[in-house]
This record gives sequence, structure tokens and C-alpha cells, in this order.
Amino acid sequence: MLTSAIVINQSLGNARIEAANAFSSIESDFQNDTDRIEAYIQRIYSNQALMKDTQYFMSPTIDQYLTKKLLNNPYSEQELLSFPEDVKTYLYNWAQGDIMQISVHSKHGGNVMLFDNKGIPSYQFGKSNDDEIFQESIQKGFVYRKKLFHTSEGTGEIRFLVSSERIFSRVSNYQLGKAAAVNAAGDVYLIGNGNMKIVQQAIARKDTHGFVFDNLLSPTFYVTFSSSKFNYKLVSTIDLGTLIRKESSVLFMLFFVILTAIVSVLLLVVYNLRDDARFLHRIIQSINRVKTADFTPNKPARYRRNEYGMIAREVDDMIRQLDRHIHNEFVLKLKQQEAEMKALQHQINPHFLYNTLEVIRSTALVNQDAHTADAIATLGALYREIVQKDNIITIGSELELLQKYLKIMEFKYPDLFYYQIDVSESILELPTIKFWMQTLAENFFVHGFSMEKEFNLFIVTGREDNDFYKLEFIDNGISIEEVRLADIRKALSSNYGANTKSIGLYNVCTRLKYFYRDGLSISVDNNIEAGVKISVQISKEVISDVQAVNR
Repeated sequence: MLTSAIVINQSLGNARIEAANAFSSIESDFQNDTDRIEAYIQRIYSNQALMKDTQYFMSPTIDQYLTKKLLNNPYSEQELLSFPEDVKTYLYNWAQGDIMQISVHSKHGGNVMLFDNKGIPSYQFGKSNDDEIFQESIQKGFVYRKKLFHTSEGTGEIRFLVSSERIFSRVSNYQLGKAAAVNAAGDVYLIGNGNMKIVQQAIARKDTHGFVFDNLLSPTFYVTFSSSKFNYKLVSTIDLGTLIRKESSVLFMLFFVILTAIVSVLLLVVYNLRDDARFLHRIIQSINRVKTADFTPNKPARYRRNEYGMIAREVDDMIRQLDRHIHNEFVLKLKQQEAEMKALQHQINPHFLYNTLEVIRSTALVNQDAHTADAIATLGALYREIVQKDNIITIGSELELLQKYLKIMEFKYPDLFYYQIDVSESILELPTIKFWMQTLAENFFVHGFSMEKEFNLFIVTGREDNDFYKLEFIDNGISIEEVRLADIRKALSSNYGANTKSIGLYNVCTRLKYFYRDGLSISVDNNIEAGVKISVQISKEVISDVQAVNR
């Protein structure tokens, strides 16, 4: 229905355009005729002899007109001009027969010159201005008036009648439907086989276009155009029933195409619904298997680009992963129980170590060896905190563990090793994993420390930037060869670093990346002067996520 309405509306639009073109053609003809009349009036004014002959033409009879004409031009060498002949030659032929009547009027009467369809003139003199021949109606045409001269009887006037029949007959080539012209007095000139009743209803409306009804079942579309020159309206009407019959073949074709498309879509929908039902049945079966702890592999779901196909594949994948997960959990549970039994068996060992270290420290104090006593106390405190503290601690706590380890190294290498820790307070409360900094320091003592060097230095710095926190571990020991440094960097950036010789550094990197995810980056570089610098950069965004999880 909507498509049919669009087609009909398009046809009405075309009819409206056709009516507008016809109206423009009529207005153009009127404009041409008025231009010719104005040009002829200028010809009369510019020719004194023609002006006089026009005045003579106002005589009561044709004999008087001829007498005046001859008396006033008996011996003139000029060409004897005749107003009627001049009108026929210059005006009638110019206007292509549109001007069918020219009359010259005085105060009391007028003389008229008529042209038939072949352009042959006839004359009537001494007609009253009220005579029927001078009565104006749209059936006859449109009158164009011009004041010409003054006489003893008053101002002379010339009138030109533009024929309605000649003007409106030219629009027969336009597909107007039924049309009419209506003047200001309400007189109607039907063009073709127009409907008087419909035209009167259309004129009574203020809208320039719309629908009127001869009866409830017969709507008629109308469109009106107003002339600015001769004060008339052109009305074009189109019966909607006629228009529908005219467009019936197009409407039938559209109906057939749309009906075929609808049936095709419905068939496709039914097919998809049946296919979806099969996938839904498969999904329900898979869920029921999971409820009964049946994780046996199922035949893979056929690939399908919709939600049911995706859900079916995801459910099958979930069942396989659940099977693997349950198996892994079962094995890991057994391993965990085994580890717990071993831990229970060795539970006494930490207490034995603490007690032994305390006895040695007491003996050192008795022998007044305070330095040795402090080293033993630091080692005991370090071991106790490693064993007792949670796996997730603050960076401040991790730095305390590192500091205890470095104090022990100072005791081991007196006057050869020094350390310095300079970390801003904003970093100290950040969460981290336990016991990873000691590995970086131990790496220095294994690979970079030199007994021959008088000054071995290990520095830890920490600062906060706009988007990240950065910790740097710097030493002045032996630098790393470029080939080996490239291997270390490759190992830290890959998932296969366990094969590298730097197993301690790789383990630290793996643990930190597991904790901070993509918010962590580690770089290893040689210092310009000597030694190695390890930089650990942590994103502020990931810190917020870690803190939220820990809370």
C-alpha cells in the first residue's frame, strides 16, 4: 500500500508539473500578445498619418470614415495609410491570430473590426458601448485597453480582445487531465471536457492544490495557478480512479515483486527458525550432559554465522575446558596434599633454625663480638619475614627485605661493598609480590661484584611520573657483553626464557608480569661508565586495578 501510494503520489506530482508547464505556456502566449500590442501602440504614436486614420475610424459610419479619410488626404504624396489594413498586416499576423477583435471607442460608442478564423476582417460601426459585442466574458477572451488620443467627445480608447479559444487550445498537447480557466467574476471556460462542478469546488478552496469529492468514492486531485496579467486562474483536475487505472500495470508489477519478496523472506525466516531450533536443541542436550557430569566429546557443531551457532560452539568448547580443568584440579589437589604432608613433616625446621641462630648470636654477644651478632640477627629476621609474610606485600616491605639482605652482604664484604636506597614515599605503599628485589641484588654479587675493586656500589632509586612508577637498580660492577645482553632482552620479551642462563632474572620478570599484567615493562642496559641498570616501570592504571582486587 505504501509503495502504491508513492507511485500514485509520483504520478500526481508529474501531473502537477505538466499543469505548471501548460500554465507557463499560456502565460508566455499572453506575454507575447501584450508585447505585440504595446509595440503596435508605439507604432501608432510614432506615425502621425496612422494616428489620424485611427481617429477617422471613430466616425459613426463607414462612409463618414472613408469621406474624412479622402478629404484630409486629397493630394498627399505620402502613402495613404489605413488603420484597418495596418492592424491586419502588423498586429493580426504578428499575434498569429490570437487577437480576434479590435475596437475603437469614444464616450458614446465604438466601431469594431472582427477577424474570422482565416484572418478576413469585418467591420461594425456605430455600436453602443453597452452593445453585446463589447460585453467581456472569459468565453470570448481577455480584453487589453489602451488610451490613445483626445477628441471633442472625450478620450479615445482602443481595445484588443485576445481569444480564449486560440490561447487555451494550444495546451492540448499537455496531459492536463481536465482543465478550466476561471476569471475574477467566477466565469468558467472549460478546456477540453472539464467538469464544471469539480472546478467550482476547487476554486472555492483556498489551497493551491488538494482533493475534492464529487462523491465519497470518487476523489479528484486539483491544482490551481493564478495569473498576474489577466486576473484569472487555471484549474487542472485529475480523477484518482482514472489515474489508478492508468498506472494499473505498474502497480500490479510492484505488487507482484513485493509479494514475491515477502514470500521469499518468509521462507528464509522459516528455514532459519528450523535451523535455529536444531542448534537450540543441541545446546540444551549439551547443558543436560554437563548436569549429569558427562564430559565426553561431542561432534563439533556446524559453523553458522549467528548467535545460536556461536553459543553451540562455545558450549562445546566450555565442556572440553571443564573436562581438562576438572582433571587438572584433581591432579593438583593430590599434589597439594602431598606438599602439605611434606611441609608438616618439616614444620619444625624453621623453629630449629631460629633457635640455633639465636644461640649463636647470644654466644657472639658473650664474646663481645657485636658485629657478628648483628649479622646473625639480620639473617634471622630476614629468614623469618620471608617465611611468615604474605605473598602480596607493599614495595616498602619488599625494600625492607632487600635492605636486610644488603646488610648481610656488607658484613660479608666489609669495606668493599656499599648500598644506597632512595625511593619516594608515594611508591612505598604500592602492592607487589614478595622477595623479587633480592634476586636482582644477588645477580649483581654473582656476575658484577669484584673483590679487586675497592668500591662496589648498589643503588636503588624510585620515582613517580605522570602515568607510571619507575624503580631502577643500578650497580658499578662488570658490564654485560652485547651478545649476551641481546639474549637476555630476547628472553625477557618471549615466553621461552626458561632456557636462558639468566634464570633468576627471567623468573622475576615472569612473576612481576603475572602480577601486573600488561602494566609492567622491564629493561636491562649497561651503564655508560660501568655496571648494569635494571629498570622496572609499572603503569598507574594497572596499580589501580591491583589495589581494587586486593581490597
